[in-house]
Amino acid sequence: MKRKTISMCLVGGLALTLSTCVWADGNAFKIGLILPMTGPQASTGRQVEAAARLYMAQNGDTVAGKKIELIVKDDTSAPDVTKRAAQELVVSDKVNVLAGFGITPSALAVAPIATQSKTPQVVMAAATSSITEASPYIIRTSFTLPQASVSLADWAPKNGIKTVVTMVSDYGPGIDAEKFFKERLTFNGGQVTESLRVPLRNPDFAPFLQKVRDLKPDALFVFVPSGAGAAVMKQFLERGMDKAGIRLIGTGDITDDDQLNDMGDGAVGVVTSHHYSAYHPSNANKKFVEAFQKANKGLRPNYMAVGGYDGMRVIYEALKATKGSGGGDALLAAMKGQIFESPRGPMFIDAQTRDVVQNIYLRKVERKDGQLYNVEFETIKDVKDPGKNR
Repeated sequence: MKRKTISMCLVGGLALTLSTCVWADGNAFKIGLILPMTGPQASTGRQVEAAARLYMAQNGDTVAGKKIELIVKDDTSAPDVTKRAAQELVVSDKVNVLAGFGITPSALAVAPIATQSKTPQVVMAAATSSITEASPYIIRTSFTLPQASVSLADWAPKNGIKTVVTMVSDYGPGIDAEKFFKERLTFNGGQVTESLRVPLRNPDFAPFLQKVRDLKPDALFVFVPSGAGAAVMKQFLERGMDKAGIRLIGTGDITDDDQLNDMGDGAVGVVTSHHYSAYHPSNANKKFVEAFQKANKGLRPNYMAVGGYDGMRVIYEALKATKGSGGGDALLAAMKGQIFESPRGPMFIDAQTRDVVQNIYLRKVERKDGQLYNVEFETIKDVKDPGKNR
């Protein structure tokens, strides 16, 4: 009978399917984790999945009488693949929560499905400001580019940086980073002399970096997706831009903890702003890093990992609060307003915007105990997304 009902649902059209064919599957609580496990953002998928599985290992796979089941789908960072995966997870697998989302276009592709099916969508990685506005069912546990960019634009002019060229990946978060950095730097008396946008797919940074070298700004501000920072650093150093007196600054993706040790001493001294460093000195983070590395053959967790780890916490606590009963609306209500100590530091989910509020740290790459780390030297507390203040 159930098989027949599913078949009828699948034939009945997507809108009808999503609104009528989602039901609880006994004692199972299913989380559909959609991530780029292959392709240019594969490191994001690897980090988020590893963190999600670590949280389950530490906190058990039964919550409020429900058996937690994690269903992982690889979307290769292709939004049409993400959308199909989400439809399948909602209709066929009957998931209770959709989660993951490595890049902004993937998160946005799923927003209408979350709305129609009333399924909470926990964004663990993607960072464009507007994502939470795409569906009332979206909760974010990662960060936003305006949070990181504005903090760095406040720091730069106080530290001898007056002229800057921006270089960002040409999609939502890159445009956010460029816009908010430029506005705040200009407000603080600095100047963005040129804004460069690099294609997201198959990027070649060389011609853009050569242009920056010719322009000779005080600094180059960079945003690229997780996994691309090493290529930027390598080409920046190959062109001798550091020796030409151009400082490299940016959001934390350019000194990604996952890749930092492979960048070499050329990365030492690079200043970034971000919400997480594997070197964050709290006890909670030290325990997280140790457990993550032990479970993943020495892999160092990065900012994507902490988004996945905290996303699982938000889901678990919501399930506890609803005592294992109630649908998507009840879970969503229980996710809003959660306040807790993350490995990144204190954070909470703003009940109005459903977005993350957290500390942003200014960090400098230093060698510690024979390894390269992003060492925090200044904290900006409880930063809301500046994109929501307009």
